[in-house]
Amino acid sequence: MMQRLAGLKIAAICLCFVALLACSKKNTPSIGGNAAPGSVEDFQVNVGDRVYFMEDQSNLTAEAQETLRKQAAWLRQYPSVTVQVEGHADERGTREYNIALSARRATAAREFLIAQGVQGKRIASIAYGKERPVAMCDAEQCWSQNRRAVTVITGGARGS
Repeated sequence: MMQRLAGLKIAAICLCFVALLACSKKNTPSIGGNAAPGSVEDFQVNVGDRVYFMEDQSNLTAEAQETLRKQAAWLRQYPSVTVQVEGHADERGTREYNIALSARRATAAREFLIAQGVQGKRIASIAYGKERPVAMCDAEQCWSQNRRAVTVITGGARGS
């Protein structure tokens, strides 16, 4: 019985990860090649503005690190751009716990960008906890989309 439960848990985690990957692609606008280099759209479409986290975690997955490496390269290419990293959490847990968790997520992303050579003074961070969900339902397919850090351009981009 215990082995079966462990197997089901592993299967559920794998399904959640696959759903997370699929959802991360759906949230990307389809502007593609039409985005002007150095623009907000260029950053969102060609680089990716968000990374996702596993449940109750603030450590960066390999996929998140790859996205943040792309963000850092783009930010080094456009040194006048400033950003804010927004940390988010899913609806489960208390408001206070989720604010703290989302702050850790934003900090993890910010520190990774700094480690990749982006000046810290160009990167602000803020924690929203569970207050700004992008998906609303009582299921993993929504929760996984809400466990995120979003890098938002706040200044210096072309056309902004």
